Amino acid sequence: MTVYLIPNLTKPQAAPTAAAAVDVLCAQGARVILPADVPPEPFAGRQVSFLEETCAFSSCDAIVTIGGDGTILHAARRGIGFHKPLLGINIGRMGFLATVEAYELDKLARLVRGDYRIDERTLLQVNVYGANTFRQYALNDVVISKPGLNQTIEVSITCDGIPVNQFMGDGVVVATPTGSTAYALSAGGPVLDARIAGIVMCPLCAHSMHSPPMVFSAQRKLCVRVAGRGVAGALVSCDGWAPERIAFGDTVEVSLSERSVSLVSFSEADQFEAIDKKLKGR
Repeated sequence: MTVYLIPNLTKPQAAPTAAAAVDVLCAQGARVILPADVPPEPFAGRQVSFLEETCAFSSCDAIVTIGGDGTILHAARRGIGFHKPLLGINIGRMGFLATVEAYELDKLARLVRGDYRIDERTLLQVNVYGANTFRQYALNDVVISKPGLNQTIEVSITCDGIPVNQFMGDGVVVATPTGSTAYALSAGGPVLDARIAGIVMCPLCAHSMHSPPMVFSAQRKLCVRVAGRGVAGALVSCDGWAPERIAFGDTVEVSLSERSVSLVSFSEADQFEAIDKKLKGR
């Protein structure tokens, strides 16, 4: 097996954890690839290769990240077209998507042996039409928000062409079941089983008594349009990436993509174990 190991070196624990992970993987006979921009010093004396991103994604059999949920989301986004199994090792605060903690590196032996299951997670496809036209994908969520702290925007939402909500507020978050435990949860949305194919829509600070979160089936297509007075459009961000600016009247079309992300799992109930261990009591 060839493993593409992606450590988030902005975290102090990342380099020593990555070196320890390399030792476990190599002991099981795996070949380890690291990103070309990773400093080689922490891996001196170890059998590793350093490759550019595209070559690494195409050459590997599995991807392992070391960091937090942001590192997993980054790797998922960059590797969408390659559809390789993705495993996260958590050294962050929450690590909700990670199925291995830093003290559980022995589980990497199970990865090499093939002793794991694949948890297919749905992606959102986000198409923006207007002055700034683009397409992006999101494993967690897409956020359409106001551009400034002292401003509000008017949000209009349709489902398959039928109006379902209109309100003034800070914006709206549209999430996958995977993302229902992230920003959408903070916005008052429900937690969905990650194996459900659906879409969650949560208004952000709606100035309204009649704008509850809503859950839509997998076949639905949501369209969000924004308007306002005296402000310069809105911002669109997928999975927390740098936002794109859109103009008033532009349309953000959100639906479930035919693409998915394959998360490595060692349990039938990883999501609910994470809820029990990492969300309860917070």
